[in-house]
Amino acid sequence: MTKALLIAAALAWPLATAAQTFTVQKYSIGGDGRTDYLTAEPGTGRVFVSRGTHVMVVDGTTGKVVGDIPDTPRTHGIALAPKSGHGFITSAGDSTVEMFDIKTLAVLKRIPVPTGGLDGIMYDDFSDRVILTNHSRPIGTLVALDPTSGAITGTVQLEDNGPEGAASDGKGKIFVNNEGTSTIQVIDIAAMKVLASWPLAPCEGPTGIAYDRTTNRIFSGCGKTSVVVDATTGKIVATIANGDGVDALGFDPVQKLIYIPAGRDSNVTVVHEDAPDKYTVVATVPTMRGAKTISVDPVTHVAYLFQPEYGPPPADAPPPQPGQRPVRGPIIGTWFFAITH
Repeated sequence: MTKALLIAAALAWPLATAAQTFTVQKYSIGGDGRTDYLTAEPGTGRVFVSRGTHVMVVDGTTGKVVGDIPDTPRTHGIALAPKSGHGFITSAGDSTVEMFDIKTLAVLKRIPVPTGGLDGIMYDDFSDRVILTNHSRPIGTLVALDPTSGAITGTVQLEDNGPEGAASDGKGKIFVNNEGTSTIQVIDIAAMKVLASWPLAPCEGPTGIAYDRTTNRIFSGCGKTSVVVDATTGKIVATIANGDGVDALGFDPVQKLIYIPAGRDSNVTVVHEDAPDKYTVVATVPTMRGAKTISVDPVTHVAYLFQPEYGPPPADAPPPQPGQRPVRGPIIGTWFFAITH
């Protein structure tokens, strides 16, 4: 493993007396496969990293790969349900969720999800349910699973086929970002029904989401302009300028820090929640192009990202058509980032 250390920012907090320094530790973790979400296990240092056909488990303190969960076709996300001791992985390739033992990483069962379009996943501690947000066709869905048995306990139809992140208020409501309509939908998790839909302009294409249970505020990550929403009224109370290419959002509820990764701009905007309706950008931390998802350990207060590095495309690769991505070369390395301060 290789490690590089950079000082990302040194500045004063708006409401603190001492200067704070953000640092980035960069590790080479190897491995094959594309990227999507990653999930930090609170307090243990383990980070679950999606790699397209498998999930790598990385020790965030050393960058060492400590485990691997195979056979997860077109995997997107990982959720951990500590009460049951089970973890869950969304695999869009065969429309299943893999339930595994958190301690041993052994796969316990594969759960077919008929709606298809598997993508986002999170654990709601209030309802003790695993929540899936699916790019189903013709319309997106939210599906709830029992974390002990893996059984599907309910399904809700959403308003567009691009639901992204979801967050819980810890009191029975789930908030879901809809990327296509640029809205948040509010779900009653007990009744499994939609309570409201709130427009998010000037946010466009919301993806990552987090909720502060002490201030009742929702943070929706969007390209260039993210928004803060009053979770009672649906009113936008603040906007945040950040980079482009956001696909997830991290929040440290103890330190009141919001982390907004921008894959196109190769950085993470770090924002301090000064008050429920007041937010200050305290750092712009450099990462690398493509690093667009993030996970924050609320116990150790470390934020994690990862991204493969690609070599040049083959000499005979056709030029991209309008609206298509350029052809990538082979993966020549995968970098894992740990941001601390």
